[in-house]
Amino acid sequence: MIPDIKAQNQTPLKNNISDQIAQIVQGIRFGSVEVVIHDGKVVQIERKEKIRFDAK
Repeated sequence: MIPDIKAQNQTPLKNNISDQIAQIVQGIRFGSVEVVIHDGKVVQIERKEKIRFDAK
């Protein structure tokens, strides 16, 4: 069984990694998602979000 993945705010996340990645991607307007793998297993998901302002 896959243990619960916890976000930075320590909220338990879904066990299904692909669903979790999809949820993260849908929540970002500008940024990136990095999946870290060790020994063939996903061990970490990093979300980097950018906030852009109109340059007028």
